[in-house]
Amino acid sequence: MQMPMLRQIPGDSPVHRLWAGTKLIIILVLGLMTWILPSWPALGYVAACLIVFALLAGIPVGALPRPPWWFWAVMGVGVAWSWIARGSDGGLTALRAVLLGLVVLAMSVLVVWTTPVAELAPALAVLMRPLKLLRLPVDEWAVTIALTLRGLPLLLEEMRLLWASHRLRPKSSASSGHPSAEPSILDIIVAAMSSAMRRSAEMSEAITARGGTGRLTAYRSAPRRLDVIVLVVFLIVSAGAAAAGIVWL
Repeated sequence: MQMPMLRQIPGDSPVHRLWAGTKLIIILVLGLMTWILPSWPALGYVAACLIVFALLAGIPVGALPRPPWWFWAVMGVGVAWSWIARGSDGGLTALRAVLLGLVVLAMSVLVVWTTPVAELAPALAVLMRPLKLLRLPVDEWAVTIALTLRGLPLLLEEMRLLWASHRLRPKSSASSGHPSAEPSILDIIVAAMSSAMRRSAEMSEAITARGGTGRLTAYRSAPRRLDVIVLVVFLIVSAGAAAAGIVWL
């Protein structure tokens, strides 16, 4: 699977210009809709939103992830097993669950593609601001989520490099008795832990040199007129789709 799917794709489309909080609200509404109304119309609506936003964002075809064959095989076996065990109803329910997971994951990746990571922490802090009345650590949560999103591509790339170097490492013959003659996953686990500690130390030093984690949520983040228009239109269309889902059920 392609790792660039977790990095921003530069662009100047209307989706790129939306406030990060607007995109997060849209993802939340779509997730709640499919959770409350688990039906084919709701799934179709979410898929339609995905296609519309991807086209408006101008996402190139080359950026689309290409999962390995075993990824599709596992999902196919799960759906087939549900079909055999529970009949057609169980198989259709499993298929809908798989498609729903893929569509929601694709919507989340689309947010990452069209949003700078630096804008996520302030937007999350604004959206979760009411929770401060309950004395919850909102800013710390926002910073943690932002740092996780920033560090995940680095972690995946580091794991790819470690695995490649492990495979290219020269191995001794089986009769030599050398530790390299016996393949062990322990070596790569230790190397991954060492690399993660080194990366975390470097990131913490860089954050400290730039003024600490408080700067990640310090600058002003608020919706604009375009965001208000998009949210109003989206909520109206979503209400109609929810009504259709209720009629379907």
